[in-house]
Amino acid sequence: MSTDVSGMIECRPLARIWGEDDEDAVWHAAIDLFLLNTGNAYDALACLFGVRNTFGFRPLAEGRGLPVDASAGLREAFDACGGARDVHGTTWINWAELVAANWDETDRSGTRSRSTVAGTETHWAPVWAVMRTLADLHGPEHVRLTVWFD
Repeated sequence: MSTDVSGMIECRPLARIWGEDDEDAVWHAAIDLFLLNTGNAYDALACLFGVRNTFGFRPLAEGRGLPVDASAGLREAFDACGGARDVHGTTWINWAELVAANWDETDRSGTRSRSTVAGTETHWAPVWAVMRTLADLHGPEHVRLTVWFD
């Protein structure tokens, strides 16, 4: 049985200007992951999110759940997939964490690195490009990717 990834990139544009605690510094849905054609390569899902991790990667962001401050657009997309009752592995990661990650770290066998399975030269490149652009505009801690699996 296949595992498919769904999700969304969000950003919080006014947080950089007014501060994270400002009432207008809320998260906004930016782009659905579906539009960026990430596919479902299990080694990438394992190293990023710990899903189907038979490879032995140390996941970057596993089991964090849906962000409590998720945008209305993200909640709508999540609910359209059945929400918590129909999906699993819901988690999120921000651009600052992705930039700080050790992309040379390998799986248990030492044959696959994060970079080779989910780096900028893989099918995840469009996701990273969108997040990088938004982070340049709004700050790396104000851009995040939330995913779930079915």
